[in-house]
Amino acid sequence: MKLSDALSLAQNKEVDLVEISPHANPPVVKLLDFDKYRYQQEKAAQEARKKIKKITVKGIRLSVRIGEHDLNFKAKKASEFIAQGDKVKLDVVMRGREQAHPELAFALMDRVQTLITSPFVKESGPSRMGGTITIIISPRVKPS
Repeated sequence: MKLSDALSLAQNKEVDLVEISPHANPPVVKLLDFDKYRYQQEKAAQEARKKIKKITVKGIRLSVRIGEHDLNFKAKKASEFIAQGDKVKLDVVMRGREQAHPELAFALMDRVQTLITSPFVKESGPSRMGGTITIIISPRVKPS
């Protein structure tokens, strides 16, 4: 159909002539209400944004002197966060003379990692910054 015929047809039906694929030979066009089309595209994009899971970083603070029950509880919470799809930042805070023995904090980090039941990947760490040793773990993504 000639361009002039298509434009006159669109004008008679009071709709817009929208070019769908300009690189085709001949170019493909459609008769539709452009405002309604744009509204539907925005709605579809909005729905797609809603379905995207926002990953948050949950923080868990530990001490070198932590009790057995508290350690198990914090490891269980870390497992729950990882199962929900969140990243977990584990901090071991050393105070005073504890800073002279960082190997205790690193051993505690290893112990916590063995207690976490959900599958995870170590993203960074353990790293020491001042009196704090930090490690960031994230959920293991399943290969598709």
